[in-house]
Amino acid sequence: MSLQTTIYFVVGATFLLYISIAIWSRAKSTSDFYVAGATVNPVMNGMATAADWMSAASFISMAGMISMMGYGGSVFLMGWTGGYVLLAMLLAPYLRKFGKFTVPQFIRDRFYSKSASAVAVICLLVASLTYIIGQMTGVGVAFSRFLGVSSDNGIYIGMAIVFVYAVFGGMKGITYTQVAQFCVLITAYIIPAVFISIQLTGNPLPQLGLGSNMSGTDISLLTRLDQVVTDLGFRKYTTAMAGNMLNMSFFALSLMIGTAGLPHVIMRFFTVPTVSAARRSAGWTLVFIAMLYTTAPAVAAMAKYNLHKTVNPGIESGADLYAVTSSLEGSKRPEWMKRWENTGLLQWDDKNNDGRIQYYNDQTTDDSVLARAEEAGWEGNELSVNADIIVLANPEIALLPNWVIALVAAGGLAAALSTAAGLLMAISSAISHDLIKGVFVPKLSEKKELAAGKIAMALSIVLAGWLGLNPPGFAAGTVALAFGIAASSLFPALMTGIFSTKMSKEGAIAGMLSGLLVTLFYVFAHKGILFIKGTEYLDLIGGANSFFGISPEAFGAVGAIVNFIVASIVNRFSKEPPVHIQALVEGVRIPRGSGKVDGAH
Repeated sequence: MSLQTTIYFVVGATFLLYISIAIWSRAKSTSDFYVAGATVNPVMNGMATAADWMSAASFISMAGMISMMGYGGSVFLMGWTGGYVLLAMLLAPYLRKFGKFTVPQFIRDRFYSKSASAVAVICLLVASLTYIIGQMTGVGVAFSRFLGVSSDNGIYIGMAIVFVYAVFGGMKGITYTQVAQFCVLITAYIIPAVFISIQLTGNPLPQLGLGSNMSGTDISLLTRLDQVVTDLGFRKYTTAMAGNMLNMSFFALSLMIGTAGLPHVIMRFFTVPTVSAARRSAGWTLVFIAMLYTTAPAVAAMAKYNLHKTVNPGIESGADLYAVTSSLEGSKRPEWMKRWENTGLLQWDDKNNDGRIQYYNDQTTDDSVLARAEEAGWEGNELSVNADIIVLANPEIALLPNWVIALVAAGGLAAALSTAAGLLMAISSAISHDLIKGVFVPKLSEKKELAAGKIAMALSIVLAGWLGLNPPGFAAGTVALAFGIAASSLFPALMTGIFSTKMSKEGAIAGMLSGLLVTLFYVFAHKGILFIKGTEYLDLIGGANSFFGISPEAFGAVGAIVNFIVASIVNRFSKEPPVHIQALVEGVRIPRGSGKVDGAH
């Protein structure tokens, strides 16, 4: 069976599975649609939450970013895993006990204000839509390569698949579909990593293979990789940083607190029957997340080494990397490179017309590298590789069997589609339950609320797809922006709402708006207004990363600080919350049971 036929078979089988599950578990009530009837087993909910959590950014893009950034890419590992711990320990159990299954609903009742709820809906929509752009980017990348369609058409197909099982299945359909998607994506991630780890180090555990010696040598994989990349003018893989130390710290912090404020993950803790079940579910989720996140650094390093080894065949023999025969002949480049060239995500430009591929850092400040390149007749780097293809191309680079390549294709699509569905659920509930019913039409019937939720989800799919056609960056980078928006707007309101009995509605509203606006101002300066290219205004803020070298992806932490400060100042000049609200906050933190999820009817 050919590679393309195998891919069609495996991906088609997984899509059929997802749609079948959605039809079997379709939502018949608002309880099913919003919280899956609050009857999901904690272990299964852990799988579903992990699938919801491990998006295209985690599966497709994270290892690619680590591969390109080296040590600096560890901010994604630290930020996203650390953030989940914050979410599981500081927010989820209390929100679950509070009994409000959406973030705006909690904000409305805790801060006794429909206006506060409306502001929370706006923050949620901005963060969720930005997040979905990253997922659609991943969907486009995966479809463009594995189904032989353009990236744009890949996004349209992905929209149609999500529409079927998200709109009709609701949270109930999404939950059980995500359990299947977790099984697919984690298998697809680990199996190639095991194969490649055995190839390079002889160790079947990628986590240990990363620190092992290469097969038949006494040189570790990371030491050899450092030698290769520095010889070619790239930064040392094991010490490279994401900007300066302040930026790296704020980047990790932004991802952490943004993670804890993401509404689509918080909602998952309302699909289990009790608070104790929510805690067990959180623990299982962490186990399932760790399976991928501890493997990602090995995937990144091994993929980078294999890529260099492919383009620079002299690496294995220890030959001079600048010798003529050490560069791959373009006419002999492997089929996987040609396939990815068709997507536009990998490009070769023979600048010196020698028929060979030179892959090095022509922007390095190392004069010795530039001198050797000039002496060899090199006229600039000739290969550009999009970070988002590293994981998907990894089994092809390592020449693994066709079924492994097909499995990775299915895993990448599962990761992107699972998170997109969870985000759309959060958007749908925010619009139908929190905005339409909670603010404008309190007496809306259950049937009309369900219809409004499905319409909101369908419109959100169309909007997300349109935005995904022109993303502001790599999938992981785009998702980092979404985390920053959640960090600057929702996280401080949730924290003060749970742990401060004195925080007033005026303080919360002022904090959310100030945090959101200052973050969007800085992000749009770099990425364009509403991420529309050509509308950037860097000159207005003094240039790129002008605020102490902090990148827009890391600025959410600054926005969160602004949020806390503004909320505290406004709170000092506002009336204290009513006594019953203060008693409610105190009661939420007492570890005794929980009531029925409000709004689940």
